[in-house]
Amino acid sequence: MAEQQKIHPVPDVEAPPQTSPTAPLVPEGTLKSDRGKPVEEYPPFQRTLPAMHPKPPKKRSCFCRCLCWTLSLFLLLIVILGIIVGILFLVFQPKLPKYSIDRLQITQFDLSSVDSSLSATFDVSITARNPNKRIGIYYEGGSRINVWYTETKLCEGSMPKFYQGHRNTTVLLLPLSGQIQNGTGLLTTLQEQQQQTGNIPLRLRVKQPVRVKLGKLKLMKLKFSVRCGLVVDALSANNAIRIQSSSCKFRLRL
Repeated sequence: MAEQQKIHPVPDVEAPPQTSPTAPLVPEGTLKSDRGKPVEEYPPFQRTLPAMHPKPPKKRSCFCRCLCWTLSLFLLLIVILGIIVGILFLVFQPKLPKYSIDRLQITQFDLSSVDSSLSATFDVSITARNPNKRIGIYYEGGSRINVWYTETKLCEGSMPKFYQGHRNTTVLLLPLSGQIQNGTGLLTTLQEQQQQTGNIPLRLRVKQPVRVKLGKLKLMKLKFSVRCGLVVDALSANNAIRIQSSSCKFRLRL
């Protein structure tokens, strides 16, 4: 039996080496320079800013809402009251009353022989004028009238209750009385001033509660004060006292 021959495959030396047809010669992302070396390409520089997040709106608290409503209602009330006062002013055209002291008579002004107290009794004539066409004045009880010399109260009294109508003039004759303890020094001072200057300054103060009547509407009680300064030629009993000057100022308080 003939010996079998072994056949060995011979490689083809003329075949080119197998390479991947899609492999690039230059790595991706680089540029080929003139010398054959690849040049890396960098992305352009970009400046990044921090992200800005909008702040959530603040919620108003219940207190702020209540305060805003309260202020709005208060302003509205002021506007309404201003309108009402303006209408009343145009309709009634209010004017302040006027007062004057017309006469002063002293019925008693002497010292007591027992305790040296000074007793004083004055009769004061006051004229009250109401110039309003549609406004009346109710003079209520609880008034007070004082007569002062410097810091010493000489006598006091009150006004009667009465109603003063529209455009009315009322003359009041008011008795005032008082007693000053240790009046010897005061009487001496008054006599010296009368001899030196020929006049004695006095101050008269009136505090009076009233009610104003607008048409048929009677308003709440108010208080007014009258301050009068007068100068007389003497302070002595049973003599004619002449008023040299007199001026009064009116002031209203709620």
